[in-house]
Amino acid sequence: MLWRFFTLVFSLLLACLIGWWFAGDHGALIGVVPGALAWLALDSVRAARVLRWLREGDISDTPSVSGLWGEVVDRARRVLRLRDQQAQQSKQQLQDFLAAIQASPNGVVLLDPQGRIEWTNQTAALQFGFDVQRDMQQQVSNLVRDPSFGSYYASGAYEREIVIPGPGSTASVPVKLSVQLHPYGEGRKLLLSRDITAMEQAEIMRRDFVANVSHEIRTPLTVLAGFIETLQTLPLDAQERSRYLALMSQQASRMQTLVSDLLTLSRLEGSPLPGAGEWTALAVLMSQCEQEARALSATLGKSQEMTFSAPPPVEIAGTSHELLSAVSNLVSNAVRYTPSSGSVKVQWRALPDGRGELSVQDSGPGIAPEHISRLTERFYRVDRSRSRDTGGTGLGLAIVKHVAQRHGAELKIDSTVGVGSSFAIAFPANRLRYLPGADTSERPATESAAESG
Repeated sequence: MLWRFFTLVFSLLLACLIGWWFAGDHGALIGVVPGALAWLALDSVRAARVLRWLREGDISDTPSVSGLWGEVVDRARRVLRLRDQQAQQSKQQLQDFLAAIQASPNGVVLLDPQGRIEWTNQTAALQFGFDVQRDMQQQVSNLVRDPSFGSYYASGAYEREIVIPGPGSTASVPVKLSVQLHPYGEGRKLLLSRDITAMEQAEIMRRDFVANVSHEIRTPLTVLAGFIETLQTLPLDAQERSRYLALMSQQASRMQTLVSDLLTLSRLEGSPLPGAGEWTALAVLMSQCEQEARALSATLGKSQEMTFSAPPPVEIAGTSHELLSAVSNLVSNAVRYTPSSGSVKVQWRALPDGRGELSVQDSGPGIAPEHISRLTERFYRVDRSRSRDTGGTGLGLAIVKHVAQRHGAELKIDSTVGVGSSFAIAFPANRLRYLPGADTSERPATESAAESG
């Protein structure tokens, strides 16, 4: 303020001096008016420059002024710089917030008071089939056309979530979405979605598993209870009692086998993956399976032709009891489903890519193509009555699949109705160890070539 006062006084004095010089005392008085106007014009020019700069808001192009207007410019520049910093921070925070929502595994959709889409993350776009560019400002009720969602949106009761089918959902390949609306702000809504397809499938599998286990155990229990009641209430001779007790023993053995298979599956799913420190000789594995197969065939009263090829001196890295369980299940299935006049063949062969394959072939009734993809499901049976007659639990191939996966192996199934079936486990090369003295024809070509070089 002092600077403005001094410049005004200086301008007036200078104008008076100039007027006095040219016109004496009268000229000095007249010179006051142009002096004041000149100072006002100069001050107006400075004010105009400052005002134009404030309107443009470009702090990089600061006008060069002094005095009061210079201080105004300096203070305004600091305010503008602080405003820009705060705006930049707010923008960065918004970008970080949107990036976090974008990375969310759940779908997020922001709706305006009219129900139009203001923003959506990529997850929601994929779940609902939105086009991020095209569908902005579109009514969500026009894009999500499921009737249950329309009723839910119109009800205004958003305390609970609802489940709707996702785009492309079919009876064979269902897609389930859990959605819930959350009101916020002035009439706006937040739409959250989750893909619960896997959860729904797991729940269905759990219910089916419980139902199957209950059914499989209830059947022999019913038989046992009936026989026990018969023995308790009816006078039976020794031969009849012996026959009933034999049937009861058979049903008890069936339950014991079922429980054993369930425990095996539970152990496989809950234990760590097998390492490469334990080695199982192929010869020992095939010898044990051969003994079990011939004993089972005799128990079932069958006279099948069984061929177990001489195994090469090869060892497999993995848990021995798991490997025995897998191969034993394949061999016992072949024995059970192959008639007396049929044949069962177990052999090992080296594959060109370095893997080794243990296969079990039978001349049984074969399996139709539509059943093959589901054979490893728990309790899945092609023919339930035939499976019960042979004593199967419906868990054998599920155990084989788990053991194969845990050892990095591949389960191969090939079958032709009326001809027979072939089940093979292909073990990866890094889990095989060929011992000294192994026939080079039994080794993979890559290993034989490396040794000869």
